[in-house]
Amino acid sequence: MAKGQQGALHSVTGGEDIGRIALIGNFLPRRCGIATYTTDIYNALRLRYPETAVDVFAMNDDGRSYDYPEAVRGTIEQREIASYLATARTIENGNYDIVWLQHEYGIFGGSAGEHILKLLDRITVPLVVTLHTVLERPNPDERRVLDAIIARAARLIVMADRGRELLESVYGASARQIAVIPHGIPDRPLTEPEAMKPAFGLEGRRVVMTFGLLSPGKGVENVIAAMPKIVERFPDTVYLIVGATHPHLVAHEGERYRDSLQMLASDLGVAGNIRWVNTFVENDELLDYLTAADVYVTPYLNPEQVTSGTLAYAVGLGKPVVSTPYVHAKELLADGHGVLVDFGSSEGIADAVIDLFADDDARNALRLRTYALGRTMIWPRLAEAAMALFHAVQSARPGRIVPAVSVQIPKNADFRAIERLSDSTGMLQHSVFAVPNREHGYCVDDNARALMLMSKLEHLDSATHDRWWTIYAAFVQDAWNPETASFRNFMGFDRRWLEDRGSDDSCGRTLWAIAVTARDARHEESRRWASALFDQVAAFAPNFTSPRARAFMMLAAAAMLEAHPGHGLCQQILANFGDELLALLAAARRPDWAWFEIVLAYDNCRLPEALLRAGRALGRRDFTACGLETLEWIVGHQKTDDGRFRAVGSESFGRAYEPPLPYDQQPLEAQATIDACQIAYAVTGEERWREEAVRAYRWFLGDNDLAARMADPASGECFDGLTPAGPNRNRGAESVLAFHFATIAINRLLNESTSGQYLRVAAE
Repeated sequence: MAKGQQGALHSVTGGEDIGRIALIGNFLPRRCGIATYTTDIYNALRLRYPETAVDVFAMNDDGRSYDYPEAVRGTIEQREIASYLATARTIENGNYDIVWLQHEYGIFGGSAGEHILKLLDRITVPLVVTLHTVLERPNPDERRVLDAIIARAARLIVMADRGRELLESVYGASARQIAVIPHGIPDRPLTEPEAMKPAFGLEGRRVVMTFGLLSPGKGVENVIAAMPKIVERFPDTVYLIVGATHPHLVAHEGERYRDSLQMLASDLGVAGNIRWVNTFVENDELLDYLTAADVYVTPYLNPEQVTSGTLAYAVGLGKPVVSTPYVHAKELLADGHGVLVDFGSSEGIADAVIDLFADDDARNALRLRTYALGRTMIWPRLAEAAMALFHAVQSARPGRIVPAVSVQIPKNADFRAIERLSDSTGMLQHSVFAVPNREHGYCVDDNARALMLMSKLEHLDSATHDRWWTIYAAFVQDAWNPETASFRNFMGFDRRWLEDRGSDDSCGRTLWAIAVTARDARHEESRRWASALFDQVAAFAPNFTSPRARAFMMLAAAAMLEAHPGHGLCQQILANFGDELLALLAAARRPDWAWFEIVLAYDNCRLPEALLRAGRALGRRDFTACGLETLEWIVGHQKTDDGRFRAVGSESFGRAYEPPLPYDQQPLEAQATIDACQIAYAVTGEERWREEAVRAYRWFLGDNDLAARMADPASGECFDGLTPAGPNRNRGAESVLAFHFATIAINRLLNESTSGQYLRVAAE
C-alpha cells in the first residue's frame, strides 16, 4: 500500500466531541457508485461512532424522487439553486460540527456542477470534501469549480496518492490540506469461489467478472474480445458482466451500447460464455457475485481515473485482479497485488487471465496477498481516519470561495447607458438584458433620479445635458397632480398616466430630486424652476407616513436649505421628521438591534443619512449621534465575514428582528451606503467612513459574494441585482442610475485628499 494511504489510517478512540455531521452526496436507493459509497460511509460512521449523529442531505437528479431511509434529513434538487440555498440554511441552523461533501462533477447542477458552490459559500461549518475525481487537464469550468472548493475546504480527501500529487501540482493545494484515505471495503471473510458459485448456477465454471454501471468508458468490449483466446485454452470460462446500463446513457440512446456488446460477443462466437446481469444489484448480492469470481477485471480506458469502488471491493474480498493501469489500479495493485495490462489490449487481458488460470498456486498466493491488503481498508478503518480529520478541523475558520478582487475606480461612467434607456418622453423603467422594455413604460422615481443626475454630471457636454435635462424635468413636472396633491408615478409607453397618486416613497424621492436641482442645476433658470416647483408641492410633505418617504423629504429639505438658507418649511421638516426617526428607533430598539424598524427593507442607509444631514443643517447633535450609530449598525450588517460589502438582499425584507440574508442584492443599496458614508466622513472626518464607501463601491466592480462584475464604466451599464445564480443580466434604469451616482460620489469623496487623478484602490 502507498505511503500516503498508510499515514491516513490511524485510529481515533472516540468521536465524543463531534456531535453532528452533515453528509452531502448521492444516497441509496438512488443507483450509482457515489450513492453506494455515501451510504457505506454513513453506515461505517454510525457503527463505529454511535454517539455521533449523521444527517444525510441527498442529491436528487433531474426531478426524480427516491424512497429514502430515515437517515436522509433533506434532499437537494440537482438543478434548483433554491434547493441548495435552503439546505445551506438548514445546515447553518442545525448545530453541525462538520460538513462532509462527496464531490463528483456530474451529480451537481450548473456548469461543471457549480451549483454546489452556492451552498458551500453560505455555511460557516468546517468543510471536509472527498474528491471522487481529480482531473489532470480540467476544462476552465472544472478548474474554476475545484479551485473554489479547495479555497473553501478545511481538508480534501482523495483515495490515491496520484490525487494528492494532482491537487498540489495542478491546483496548488497545500500538502497539509490533503489526506489520502483509500476507498472503504466490506469486512467479509476470505471464501473459496466454489462455495458461492452454485448460488448463481456457475458450478464447474471458471468465472471472470466485471461489475459496474455499463458505459463505453469501462472498456468491457476489450474483455469480450479477449474471450475467444481464453475460451480456447479454458472452454469452461464464463465472463460475468454485472450491472445495469448507466441511466444517463439509457436516457440518451437506450440500450444501444449493450446491444453492440452482445453483437460483438455473438460475432466472436463467445455469446455462450458470457453471462449478463442487467440490473442494479444491491450491496450484499454484489459481494456474493464477487465471492463467486475467480478473477476480477477492470478494463477501464481513462488513465486519470483516481477512484474505483469496484476495484476496492474486489481487493477487499481477495480477488486476483487484472486491470488496465489507471491511477487507482497502479497504486492499489503495486508490489505484486495484481496484474496490469495495457489500455485497450485484449491480447494482454487474455494472456493475464490464462496465466492465472494455468497456475493455481500463483493464483491462490495472489488471493492471500490481496485479501491481507484489503484488511487495512475495511470501513471501520475509513471511519476512524475520517474522524481523525474531523477532530483536526472542527474549530477551523471556513475558507472563502470567492477570490480577492483587484478593483480600479474610474473617474466616470459612460452616459450612453442613460441615453439608451431614454426617449423623448423620459427614462424607461426596465430592460431585457440591454434592450429597453417598453411594456412597463416609465415611472417618476427613475425620471426624478435622472433629473438629479443631470445636476451632478460635470463632464457632460452642454448640448447633451440640456436636451436630457429638459426631458426629465418635463416628466417630473407633468407627474404633479394638483387634484390629489401628489405625484403620479407610473406612465404607460403611450404617455397615459396609470394612476392618480403615487406612493409616498416616490413622492418623497421626487421632491428630493427637485431640491437637488434647485441647488445644483447648471443654469440659473433651471434652479428657479425647481425652487418654484418645490415650494408649490412641499407643503404636502408632512402627510408622508413611510419612514423612507420622510427620509427622502429630509434629504430634500437639507438640499433646499443649502440653496435657500433660512427656508422655514425645510427647517420644520428636518426637525419634525428627525424627531420622529428618533422615536422610531427608540420603539424598535433591542440590545442587538439599533434600527428604526423591526425589519430591514430597501434603501436602508437613507435613514441614517437623513439624520446626519439634518443634524449638520440644524446643529442637532442628537440627530448626528443617532445617524452615526445607526449607520454603523447597518454597515456592520452589510459585510461578509471576510470584509466584503454585502447589500441587504431583498429576500431579507419583512423578517422581524432577523439578520439579513445575502440575496438578492440591489445596486441601490451600494449607492445609498456610499452617500451615507460620504456625509458621515464630512461630519466626523474619520477615515473609516471613506473606507466603508470604497468597500461598497467595489461591490459594483466584482468584490462581492460571487466575484461577479456588476457594472462596466466603459459602457455605463449595471446589472439589476446579484442573485444566487449570478448577476441578473437585465440593466434597468434604477440600477444604471445607481452606478452612475455611486461613481460620482466615490470620486468626490476620494478627491478630498487626492488630486483628482485616476484612482486605484486595491482590494484587501
